[in-house]
Order: sequence, then structure tokens, then C-alpha cells
Amino acid sequence: MIEPALVFVENLAFVSALRNSTLAYPLINAGHILGVALLIGGIVPLDLRLMGFWRHYPVMVFVDVLRVTSAFGLGLAVVCGSLLFATAAVDYAGSMLFRVKMVVVLLGVSNALLLARVLKRRDIRSLPMGASMPLPLRAGALMSLVFWMSALTLGRLLGYF
Repeated sequence: MIEPALVFVENLAFVSALRNSTLAYPLINAGHILGVALLIGGIVPLDLRLMGFWRHYPVMVFVDVLRVTSAFGLGLAVVCGSLLFATAAVDYAGSMLFRVKMVVVLLGVSNALLLARVLKRRDIRSLPMGASMPLPLRAGALMSLVFWMSALTLGRLLGYF
């Protein structure tokens, strides 16, 4: 039922041009990798700080800078990833690895939004330097690491299976 729509997407003129381009496709792929690098590069230190590493640095320095970096990376990865998906939509949609990756990405985004709400609700700025983060933040940060490392691994495996 969804396959005709996926075939339609694959046959769009700009998608066919992208798929057959020796320059555009690699550039979009590089954009996707850059987006993932910014996302993971922002998420990992932020999560580690929330879990208790680097306690001598104020947590809000991590939150204020790395949240923006990660959000930009996610946006770039989604835009470029959608274009890459369109070039082989039927194959990707049929791949269990791809479907699991998408679920894990949605879990990661949902977790990030929930963590942002918890950070906003709790007055983290008032915690004394070196204090432990509340358990919900530490647990959310650990889940974040699991979700994003899983998404990264699944994405790499897609190229081989």
C-alpha cells in the first residue's frame, strides 16, 4: 500500500538527478555525516556532564552551548538523511535495520525533549558546583547515550546490509 508512494518519491526528477549525480549525492551524504557528528558531538559531552563527569564546570555551560549544536546537527542530519532515503526509498523502507534506526532516533528525540523539560522544571543553575545531578537527569542522560549510540551504529550497519 505504501510502496507506490515510495516508488513515486524515488522517481521524482530531482531525486533521480540526485541518485545519478557524481557530486550532489556525495555532498548530501557528507552533510548527513556532518549533521550526525554535530548531534553526537554535542549530545555525548552534555550527557556525560549530566551523569556527573566534569563537575567542576557549570552544567548550564554544557546545556546552553551543546543543546544548540545538537539541535542544528539533528536538523542537518534529518534534511540530508531524508534526501538520501528518497534515492532508495523502497529498499530503505523494507530494511528492518532502517526501521529500527528510525524508532531509536524518535526515542532519542523524545528523550531529549523530556530532558529539556526536566532541566527547565528543576533549577539546575542553583545546584552548587560539584553537586550530583538529580537521578531523573542522570537516568535520562544514560538513556540518551544508549539511544544515540544505537542510532549511530544502526546507521553505519545500513551501509553493509
